[in-house]
Amino acid sequence: MNRCHEDTTPYADPARLGQAVRGDGHPPPRPMNESRPQPPAQPASAPDGAAPGVPTTCRERFLSACSCQPVDRPPLWLMRQAGRALPEYRALKERRSFLELVKTPELAAEVTLQPVRRFKFDAAILFSDILVVAEALGQPYGFRETGGVHMEFAIRSAEDVERLEVGAVAERLEYMAQALRILHRTLDGRTALLGFAGSPWTIANFMIEGGSTREFTQAGRLLREQPALFRRLMEKLTRAVADCLRLQIDAGADAVQIFDTLGGLLPRADFPAASACWMQEIIQALGRRVPVIVFSKGMNDSWDVLAACGAQALGVDSTVGLAGLRARLRADIAVQGNLEPSLLSGPPEPVRAAALGLLEAMRGSRGHIFNLGHGVPPDARLESLEALAAAVQNFA
Repeated sequence: MNRCHEDTTPYADPARLGQAVRGDGHPPPRPMNESRPQPPAQPASAPDGAAPGVPTTCRERFLSACSCQPVDRPPLWLMRQAGRALPEYRALKERRSFLELVKTPELAAEVTLQPVRRFKFDAAILFSDILVVAEALGQPYGFRETGGVHMEFAIRSAEDVERLEVGAVAERLEYMAQALRILHRTLDGRTALLGFAGSPWTIANFMIEGGSTREFTQAGRLLREQPALFRRLMEKLTRAVADCLRLQIDAGADAVQIFDTLGGLLPRADFPAASACWMQEIIQALGRRVPVIVFSKGMNDSWDVLAACGAQALGVDSTVGLAGLRARLRADIAVQGNLEPSLLSGPPEPVRAAALGLLEAMRGSRGHIFNLGHGVPPDARLESLEALAAAVQNFA
C-alpha cells in the first residue's frame, strides 16, 4: 500500500516520497545531485564520415538527450507546437471543431505533423487534450461560447466519483491509438513521437470545478475537507492516466509527457500527497518502457520532490534558471525548457538572441531538451518560430 493510499493527510514529507510511494522497503531516493549508474549508451548508426555514437536522426537525438547521452545539439520541440499559431491549422479549424480534430485519427495525425513539416522539429507530439481522460471516465466536456471548458457535470460527491468508469478508458480512447499508429508509420523512425496526458491533480481540478475557471479552488478544498473522497478520485484518475499512456506507448509513442500544469497551485507541503505521489505511481506502472517527462508548472521549490518521482526528464517553466537547476539535479535526469513563450509574440531578433543565450548557458550540459517554459501562444509570429528553430538547429 503506497502513501497515496494509506495517508489521508495532504502534508506528506517530501524526503520520504519515493520510499512511501513504493512501499517496498527500499531506502528513500538519492538526493537530487547524486548520480545513479548511467545505462549503457545505445550507439546510433552513423553514415560514412559521421562520428560513431552521435545521433543521426531527430528521433535518435531526442532519445539520446532523454538519456543524458552525447548529442550534436539539443533536440527541439515546443509545447502546443500544433494549433492556433499555424495558418494550416486555422484552415482546418474553419471546417472542423476542436474535438472533431482530436477524435478523428487522420485529422489528429495531420495537425500533429503540421509543425514538424514547417519547422523540422525533432519531436512530434500527438494533437489531443488532457481532458479526454475525464471524458473517457464518463465526464464529457465541451467549450463555452464565451470561451473556456465546460464539463457536463462537476464532481462534488461520492456518487459522482463512483460513476466514473475506469475500465472503459482504453476502449474509449482508441482514437488516440489509431492516430499514433498513423504517425508512427508516417514518421518512420526519423522524428520522435510523443504522447501525453494530464496529471491526476491537474485533471481533477477541471473535473471538480466543472470546467475552467479564473481560480481553481475546489480541488484543494476537497483535499482538505474530504481527504478520503479526494483519494478515491485520485485512485481512479491515476489508473485512467496510466491506461491512457500505456495505450499510447503500445501504439508507437517513443516517450510520453505528464502535464502537471496546475501543480504550482499547491503549497509545497501539499504537493507530495496531492500530486507528486500519483505521478510517481503512474511512472512506476509504465515500467520504464519509454522515457517519461514530467512538466509541473510553478515548481520553484519542489524539485527534490519531482526528482523522486522517477521521471527521466523534468520540464522547467520560464521562471527557473535552467543551468542552475541542471547543476542541482542528478546527472541522469534530463531537463527540458525553458524559453519565455511570450517572446514568440514579438519580432524574431529577441527570440534568436534569447535562444542563443539559453543554449550558451547550457553548453556542455548533457540531457538538455530545448523547449519553452510553457506552450506556444496563439498569437506567436511564424517568423519568430522560424528564428527559434534556426537558432537551435544551427547551434554548434
